[in-house]
Amino acid sequence: MKLFDPHIHMTSRTTDDYEAMAKAGIAAIVEPAFWVGQPRTHVGTFEDYFLSLLGWERFRSQQFGIRHFCTMGLNPKEANEPRVASGVIELLHRYLEKDGVVAVGEIGYDEQNEVEHQIFKTQIELAREYSLPILIHTPHRDKKRGTERTIELVKQCKFPPELTLIDHNNEETLPMVLESGCWAGHSIYPNTKMDETRMVALVKQYGSDKMIVNSAADWGVSDVLKVPKTAAGMKAAGFSDEIISKVLWDNPVRFFAQSGRLDLEEVANDLVVDQRNLWEGNSVLRGQTPRVDGSTS
Repeated sequence: MKLFDPHIHMTSRTTDDYEAMAKAGIAAIVEPAFWVGQPRTHVGTFEDYFLSLLGWERFRSQQFGIRHFCTMGLNPKEANEPRVASGVIELLHRYLEKDGVVAVGEIGYDEQNEVEHQIFKTQIELAREYSLPILIHTPHRDKKRGTERTIELVKQCKFPPELTLIDHNNEETLPMVLESGCWAGHSIYPNTKMDETRMVALVKQYGSDKMIVNSAADWGVSDVLKVPKTAAGMKAAGFSDEIISKVLWDNPVRFFAQSGRLDLEEVANDLVVDQRNLWEGNSVLRGQTPRVDGSTS
């Protein structure tokens, strides 16, 4: 069974993680642009980061047979940084038209102030301009209010709910997100947020339509295998392979395919890996024998 992790920050992970993910069945990922753990003070650092999402990170992922897509946006935490905010918004015009960019995101609220609100609204309009879906981060603090404000802003902007993925849901926010017609993302974490058991219970209660599961693994305590572990939890709970595949493959594929930059037939095919390839002279290997699919040598 192919699995899709539609929200994972591989820039902060190792090649060992890619190997483990591929062995566990993960065949495609989406890497959203996000906060790197400390404030960035120059717009140029965002440009290098965006370039790495489109270049080196995509290459690194594919070297282990995993298709890599990304989203571009100014995350809500750094929307409050006046040294970079306006410049990054201008920079996004250059990158939202690139192949492999399947949504605008992560965008949304953090402190839920007026600055974030205006930049959130601006980026929704950018998504409309470039005919892209949006990936929305719901705040860690006062999540219910933040989710309510998010849904209201999407409605005010008349942005299509079917092109909207509201992420980091829990039992309190999920009903209102599904009622709004938006897609509902869930981040499965080792000790906080949602876990596999709670996720299984939510699918039992609310069904599989528009339900999306991710690891949101990053530089903090997280687990790149939470999607396959959720698959195992669903299997143990009696869900059919069809429903498991719908939640953990079909749903994210269908959502991000709306960008026009994720081909449904192509993504279903296995990648042919040739680890002899280089990216600007660099290899993912350190002297190991390269994997070459289809080689008879």
